[in-house]
Amino acid sequence: MVRFCPACKRESIVGHGRRSKQAHDESHDWIPFRRGICQLCRTTFSFLPWFSLPYTHYSLFARSQALRLRFIEHRGWEDAAPVVKDPDRVAAPSTLRRWFASLDSSPSFSFLRKMLEAVNQWLARGEILDHRGLRLSWRTMAAFLQVLWPLRL
Repeated sequence: MVRFCPACKRESIVGHGRRSKQAHDESHDWIPFRRGICQLCRTTFSFLPWFSLPYTHYSLFARSQALRLRFIEHRGWEDAAPVVKDPDRVAAPSTLRRWFASLDSSPSFSFLRKMLEAVNQWLARGEILDHRGLRLSWRTMAAFLQVLWPLRL
């Protein structure tokens, strides 16, 4: 857990319990995460895993899969829903349109489309891509989406 408080600029964060949040994908329904509190300024922090953005119900793995299905496999909105562990939590077409509309307004979206096409070609040829020890696959594309996707969707 990070101990440095960005608010008061001191090493004063201590554990403040655990919570759970939704992070739907093939492997998860709910995920546990740690909380911390600064002993000096009393600010609380949530330490989410890298694949789960704040204020979202679907993990970056699921969003990555939806992007691939929609833009690489050219599926319709209903067919681009990612596979999730709980069959009652399948993303609605309106949810997918909202995710992609947020991307359309992002300055990096035109780059993202081109990158997805390039990654698809590399993987189809069987090329092995490695970025800082992370082997590129459609599942690990979620790590790159964390940088490109707007925080609130």
